[in-house]
Amino acid sequence: MQLTTWLRLVPGRPFRRAGHRTALVAAGLPLHLAVVPLWLWLLGTMAAWVHAPGAVAVTPLPVLLTLVVTPLLTVGQRRRYRALVGKDLPRPAVPGPGRDWTSPVRRLTTRALWRQVCYHAVAGPPLAVLDLAVLAVWGTALVAASVYVWIWALPPQWRVSDVGYSTQAAYLTAGGLALLFLGPRLTGALVRLETRAAEVLLGPSRTEKLARRVADLAESRAGVLDAADAERRRIERDLHDGAQQRLVSLAVNLGLARATLRDLPEDARKVIDEAHREAKEAIAELNDLVRGLHPAVLEDRGLDAALSGVAARLPIPVRVAVDLPRRPSPTVEAVAYFVVSEALTNVVKHAQASRADVTVERIGETLLVVVADDGAGGADLAAAGATGLAGLARRVASVDGTFSCRSPAGGPTVITVELPCAP
Repeated sequence: MQLTTWLRLVPGRPFRRAGHRTALVAAGLPLHLAVVPLWLWLLGTMAAWVHAPGAVAVTPLPVLLTLVVTPLLTVGQRRRYRALVGKDLPRPAVPGPGRDWTSPVRRLTTRALWRQVCYHAVAGPPLAVLDLAVLAVWGTALVAASVYVWIWALPPQWRVSDVGYSTQAAYLTAGGLALLFLGPRLTGALVRLETRAAEVLLGPSRTEKLARRVADLAESRAGVLDAADAERRRIERDLHDGAQQRLVSLAVNLGLARATLRDLPEDARKVIDEAHREAKEAIAELNDLVRGLHPAVLEDRGLDAALSGVAARLPIPVRVAVDLPRRPSPTVEAVAYFVVSEALTNVVKHAQASRADVTVERIGETLLVVVADDGAGGADLAAAGATGLAGLARRVASVDGTFSCRSPAGGPTVITVELPCAP
């Protein structure tokens, strides 16, 4: 039966926890002492070389053996913590497997490997001494607390007959009970110390943790953005295929009723005319809403066709130049479309411009979007009322892009956006 199975049979949660911690300390003792002979060998060789430099040669073999056994000892330490206290030590980042001779060299020069060497060769021996001390406290406590049992178990001819031995045994029992009370606290403190040392030296460094956290956050944010974009597409399809078609059918029926039912009273005809006009206005508003959510032409034909459609609906001439050898991801494509659409809307509303230019091109792994107009200028991203520009900047930042607006007084205004594209 395994040790962990025996520990589960110990009654009481505090006793089981102390048993697990003591087992962790006992299992760590041989692992902490594993590299001690190698370093004693190295120190002995160096001491002999100091006394007789010409007769003894210092060999690097102990260091090489330490580097060889370090990964194995690290695996043992990880399994020890996982099996006995249920703690998983995060693995540090290591270079991937290479096909050239530099791969072993890169592994030997990683900080993670040398932190592990420090744990086993520098922190290991002091921890082994502490492990021995704690185990000695437990052994002394158990023997002293059960001294009456030992006296009872001895054969009659071996029992102590001196006067006062029972008083001494009582003192020993009291001392043993005190050590039993102190043992779990010493063990817990040592386990916390060992765990902290293992997390610092066997786990990833603070920089690696931050890098891994940033990567996880970037991945989760990308998932949220993709989910939001997919939800917009679903809403757009539902509105286009559902509510919009019903409104179109209603407008057609009202138009037929107005054209065919000529014998209706004037009041009824006015009601039908009003309902027909309201239905057409509702269709127009719904078209704008659907286009604002996610235009179907963007998904079907890409940025060139979608931006050309936006430019065609504006009251000022807009030159659109799109140069994309391949389409970016749907999320980046949607961000670029909405940035251009909202920027052109702001041009029409506020810039007093007579023309605008839109340039979209892919340079390496970056999608460059430039919107320029010949308006009055004076747009300031930091101004209190520049909510439209701030919204564009936030939308661009959601995909790790950069947003800049250059708009001196008198114009022209140039908005430059750079969006990263996945390779």
